[in-house]
Amino acid sequence: METEERETRENTSTENRPEIFSRAVRAGKRTYFFDVKSTKAEDYYLTVTESKKRFRNDGSFYYEKHKLFLYKEDFEKFTDALTESLGFINDPNRPAPVKVTETVVTSNGDAEHNKFTDVSFEDLEERA
Repeated sequence: METEERETRENTSTENRPEIFSRAVRAGKRTYFFDVKSTKAEDYYLTVTESKKRFRNDGSFYYEKHKLFLYKEDFEKFTDALTESLGFINDPNRPAPVKVTETVVTSNGDAEHNKFTDVSFEDLEERA
């Protein structure tokens, strides 16, 4: 793990607990961190952090992070939903994606159909 990123992660207010176990997964421009931590009651929980290096206008960089906390009581439900979702994605017989349309009634009473396309998070980031 890069030193600057480790320091940034350790200095945030939600990162007060030391990691008991940690794995990093590099995936293109993103890195995912799976960190096992312990509560004050010594019960384990998992944080999943998506981290992406971003650049400011002056050329300096920072890490944009999104964090998910998973607690033991939710592990089974989360695992079931993730497994089912991945199974759906990988199923060669799954139904084709549905095109979403919206009907808008104009001021003169005519109906217009607006078609939406799939939008990825990367598309949204480029516009921000």
